[in-house]
Amino acid sequence: MNDIGHKDPLLVVASGNRGKLREISDLLSPLGWAVRPQGDWGIPEAVENGLSFIENALIKARHASRLTGHAALADDSGLSVDALEGAPGIYSARYADDQGDEANNLKLLEALQGIPDEKRGAHFYCAMALVRHEEDPAPLVAIGRWDGKITHRPSGGGGFGYDPLFLIDGRDCTSAELPTAEKNRLSHRGQALRDMVRMMRDELSD
Repeated sequence: MNDIGHKDPLLVVASGNRGKLREISDLLSPLGWAVRPQGDWGIPEAVENGLSFIENALIKARHASRLTGHAALADDSGLSVDALEGAPGIYSARYADDQGDEANNLKLLEALQGIPDEKRGAHFYCAMALVRHEEDPAPLVAIGRWDGKITHRPSGGGGFGYDPLFLIDGRDCTSAELPTAEKNRLSHRGQALRDMVRMMRDELSD
């Protein structure tokens, strides 16, 4: 069963990222939603074999809903670099064969060696999906995009992933140099999440 329409609806988030869970919970609690991570049910991670961010977000949301019996929310995010025809894209987290953020950043800098500033355009992309139940034919889908360019060397000690290389459009700093609250406000994931909350308020609230 799902909990949509109950007095205190429960939403499973297909992520173990505590920061993400806190952010989602803070935005949804005024709507009466209780947010819990899929790890509370001890379920395995979904096999992300889609060919797009949206497909992978839906795969993860349906997987969590199927194994918990509740409505589920998932997102899939990554970095797309113009000069690399959109790579690393959906493979952003495992770009350097699952060797971690530092290896991913080094591989990206090597791939862009010799590419001038004007051709180093890139954007972070986030697809977020909510399913009311496993076979929901009309899931809610929100998209966020954050434009910038790739620097020639890392800068900043905050964030994670490619943040130290992502120079934000209109600002003389990387994502890793932003305060956390400011990053969450501007980021692709923050954009998608706020849009998702708006849709949930409009379509799912009593």
